[in-house]
Amino acid sequence: MYDFLALAGQNLLSPIILSFALGLFAALARSDLNIPEAVAKGMSIYLLFAIGFKGGASVASYGLDARLGFSLLAGIILSALLPLIAFGLLRVMTGMSRLDAAAVAAHYGSISIVTFVAATSVLEGRGVPSEGYMVAVAAAMEAPAILSALWLVSRGGEGANTKGMDSALLREIMLNGSIVLLVGAFAIGWVTGEQGLKEIESFIVNPFKGVLCLFLLDMGLVAGRGLRGGGGVLTRGVLAFGVVMPLVGSVFGLGAGMLLGLSAGGVALMMVLSASASYIAVPAAMRVALPEANPSLYLTLSLGVTFPFNLTIGIPLYVGIAMAVSGG
Repeated sequence: MYDFLALAGQNLLSPIILSFALGLFAALARSDLNIPEAVAKGMSIYLLFAIGFKGGASVASYGLDARLGFSLLAGIILSALLPLIAFGLLRVMTGMSRLDAAAVAAHYGSISIVTFVAATSVLEGRGVPSEGYMVAVAAAMEAPAILSALWLVSRGGEGANTKGMDSALLREIMLNGSIVLLVGAFAIGWVTGEQGLKEIESFIVNPFKGVLCLFLLDMGLVAGRGLRGGGGVLTRGVLAFGVVMPLVGSVFGLGAGMLLGLSAGGVALMMVLSASASYIAVPAAMRVALPEANPSLYLTLSLGVTFPFNLTIGIPLYVGIAMAVSGG
């Protein structure tokens, strides 16, 4: 217990988490602190490229095997299954309409790449290795959750204006910028391997944590503004769901990681992926597929509640549990 508390305390006092806390405080205090949108977008492009490239290079040195294939399959299954669980919890805990509950549930089957990046940084800071191909698992978990949400709505018969899985929506999902960049950088890292990583190491390795701190400062500002303006939709049941669902998802991620025989770091990342909620790819898809769903619900929940919870409490919890059960 002491080791777990020490780990949690160390993670909560890391520059990464404190940068997010600074942004959150500034937004809630109505400070005029602001990160220009172009700068924030540039940082997100850098982080996605760096994590994808490093993951691909790691796979190149690791090699392809059955465990990689089973890990990808597990990620896809989790992404499709978790929205069904989230949907049931939402209907019981909040009384949301079927349409809004399905839209929110899709976010909790997909992933937050920033939460994933923060978790990998925490593991690296503690010297805990993890499977490099987990970034490929993250990419695989983006789309299945959206399909599950559309299936949930189609079974409801509420007459909502839904567009279904047509070619336009499929293109929106598969060619979403974050997915293209993450998968593309992963492929480049895989092809070029360790030699490619050495060539650009000074660009994607050394500055990584500093850029992540600034990016999370901006995310804290965004989350704080969402919390400040989301009082009307954040009932007690909705708030409770935003904390309970990550914990439920992490249990499924823990089980999958243990069944796959992942390392302690890999188990922790599988828990993080299962516990996180999308606020980039899925909102874009929901605007196309479920235009009548309330964006203030799913954006405020995923970015204003679950994201801060995972960043400040969830990651230390998941890492601590993974290390305890895996003997790390």
